[in-house]
Amino acid sequence: MDDTYQVYVNRVARLTLPESYHSQLEYIQESPKFKPDSQGKHQAVPFPGYSIITPPAEDDGDNGEFYQNLQTCQQQLSEKFDPNFWIPIPQESLHFTLADLIWDSAYRDASKEDLSFDPKLHQAIAQSFQGFKSTPIPQGIRWQIFGFMLMPRAIAVCLVPRDQESYQKTTEFRRAIYQNPSLIPLGVDQQYYLTAHITLGYFGTIPEDLDRGHFCNILSSFNQQWLDSTQEIWVKRAELRKFDDMTRYYREPDWPVFKF
Repeated sequence: MDDTYQVYVNRVARLTLPESYHSQLEYIQESPKFKPDSQGKHQAVPFPGYSIITPPAEDDGDNGEFYQNLQTCQQQLSEKFDPNFWIPIPQESLHFTLADLIWDSAYRDASKEDLSFDPKLHQAIAQSFQGFKSTPIPQGIRWQIFGFMLMPRAIAVCLVPRDQESYQKTTEFRRAIYQNPSLIPLGVDQQYYLTAHITLGYFGTIPEDLDRGHFCNILSSFNQQWLDSTQEIWVKRAELRKFDDMTRYYREPDWPVFKF
């Protein structure tokens, strides 16, 4: 279901253009994953589920400099916006999602109907990992930041593969997950084409007088940072992680892990 390598690169490149920001701004919405409390400060609301991700920043010793630079950029970006408009996620939770699995009402319903849903999911993902035959790439799987991406409810940095091998290995890994017949009865299937990204924060209250031109200029100017020096993430591990909301992704020691 994922794009070919060249189609992917061309599609993602368009997402970082100023004209793309202008058109996407027409559709941004307040994220339902955060709600204002009695003091007006946005807080994460329950949004449970599972994903397969690279280790979050706090657990990723292989990409320390990458995440440090990204955290600096996230902090600088947050200083440009009203805190009620844009809610940065905790810096230690930044991560690259390799495969979405199940979330929100779909997960709530599935786990309510089948009390053994979680262990079944763990077992199915373990099977996918065990069945994936990975030939090591000499230089490893590497993705790099291409620029900012404006999503309907969030701001992210989008990623492009360093080379075709990195892309093919990632998409092959995703196919090994989604084509596992053990996942189908659990209600897990591929719902999105891969658009590799790292979410930095979500939209809160959208001002009626939002200066859209200024907003686009901010994103465009920040993009220049990524043209001066390549920001690469080395994908060495894929982990099954659970989340209760969008601020923390955790796992137990015996949950499935794949090492590339």
